[in-house]
Amino acid sequence: MPELPEIEIVKRSLFKKINKAKIVNVKINNRNLRYKIPYTLSKKLINEKILKISRRSKYLIFHFKNKLLLAHLGMSGKFFIVRSKDNKMFKTSFYYDLNILEKHNHIYFILNNGLVLIYNDVRRFGFFKLFENIKLKEITYLKKLGPEPFSVLFCTKYVQNFIKNRKKNIKNLLMDQTFVSGLGNIYVNEALFLSKIHPLRQSSNLERKSIKNLIYSIRKILKISINQGGSSIKDFKNTYGKSGNFQQFFNVYGRENKNCSRISCKGKIIKISISNRSSFYCNSCQN
Repeated sequence: MPELPEIEIVKRSLFKKINKAKIVNVKINNRNLRYKIPYTLSKKLINEKILKISRRSKYLIFHFKNKLLLAHLGMSGKFFIVRSKDNKMFKTSFYYDLNILEKHNHIYFILNNGLVLIYNDVRRFGFFKLFENIKLKEITYLKKLGPEPFSVLFCTKYVQNFIKNRKKNIKNLLMDQTFVSGLGNIYVNEALFLSKIHPLRQSSNLERKSIKNLIYSIRKILKISINQGGSSIKDFKNTYGKSGNFQQFFNVYGRENKNCSRISCKGKIIKISISNRSSFYCNSCQN
């Protein structure tokens, strides 16, 4: 599933191509996503101008005058942009392969700048929700989300207060979107390695120094990933069809039985399952 860096890259790619464009038509090719695309979506979005494109956690938000369109990519959702005059295709994310099957194109947004925004989703876990006359913070899907990793709200004091008396290991806590939003399995594994924290360590036992280091590590890992274009594990490419490179910088994820990447460490990377998710850590320097 795309995580915060991948969605951020999609947002930036879309912004460059379609921000301030007006929707002149909406063609629904296949309504079957996690939630069926309503027939009324076309009528409600025609002649609407895209005023802004933002991201909250793993959600993309298209801002119109009095409407907000929430989009979630699910496991395999992708946005592509096609130039009408010559059918040249551009990717918006590094999860994408330009050799897409048209039958998996669910919706086409025809724009007044000669471009068409296409949403393609093979596994159909993504979805769209349109909200009218509502503030962003009032949207149900966003209400319970914790602070963003780069937010000033995600600070040492916040973490200390959150973990008090909690019987939850640090890996599961970081995966909890009500605690901090946007993180997924890849970046949690990598941040814990950078912090030298064992994934099964009880979160309530973290001292102030470890918390500060963890926050720093999370932000560092995310910044590197965004700069490298995200992680291309299976599907991810940007709006222009370019693959991400962050997987080349993995220290633990997918490196089972390999030597620790720290020069001074003689440990091996161990793979375990935590809450049915693959977890990777060094058996020497993460304690």
